[in-house]
Amino acid sequence: MQRVCFQLQVRPDRLDEYRQRHRSVWPEMLRALKRSGWHNYSLFLREDGLLIGYLETDSLDAAQAAMEREEVNARWQAEMAEYFVELQGARPDTGFVQLEEVFHLEDQLAALEGN
Repeated sequence: MQRVCFQLQVRPDRLDEYRQRHRSVWPEMLRALKRSGWHNYSLFLREDGLLIGYLETDSLDAAQAAMEREEVNARWQAEMAEYFVELQGARPDTGFVQLEEVFHLEDQLAALEGN
């Protein structure tokens, strides 16, 4: 399972709206994410608008490609794009900066134990 962490920047003047939109994500969007392999998906928002996302998936490329085929994703991304800065024409679900994983406790413990 691939662990993916990414960052985006939410416009500081849109933070409250952004939070509200994620309190009631469209049911069809939730189902599309699950179908597409976005597991254990979470978003974390700092007061200055720094957004950190985390998900687990078999393949980020495959999960993004599967969402590309979901009609609801195009609608959701079009509506959400206005909340972000510095996307340079990309959609939020493809325009994020992926962060490098430098430590994972369970991996290191497993290596110690020979698992």
